[in-house]
Amino acid sequence: MTRKIIRTEQAPTPVGPYNQAIVASGQMIFVAGQIAIDPKVGNVVHTDDVAKQTEQVMANLEAILTAADANWSNVVKTTVYLANMNDFAAMNAVYAKYFDEATAPARATVEVSRLPKDVLVEIDCIAVI
Repeated sequence: MTRKIIRTEQAPTPVGPYNQAIVASGQMIFVAGQIAIDPKVGNVVHTDDVAKQTEQVMANLEAILTAADANWSNVVKTTVYLANMNDFAAMNAVYAKYFDEATAPARATVEVSRLPKDVLVEIDCIAVI
């Protein structure tokens, strides 16, 4: 099994003991959960707008996928964590812009009691290259 750490300055640096992504066996990419941190400023953005936070999260995920020579079509699984399930529709409207419904990845969406830095949404993904 091979293992490659993926790091890019185009996404926020980890805020804990993890990497932005791991390529395992040269085929799978496990992208750590991304939150609405703008890597240019290093701070959480849009603290009261789940749609705008989701846009930043998707930009962060895309930057990491690109650094791993992958794109949205390579994503096979995502997990979405919401601080409030009432935000599902707003998050989903943004999320849907990134995936064709016919080929969209498997997904789980859960409400959690709290997210890092008190953000409204966090998303992780698994891609295959």
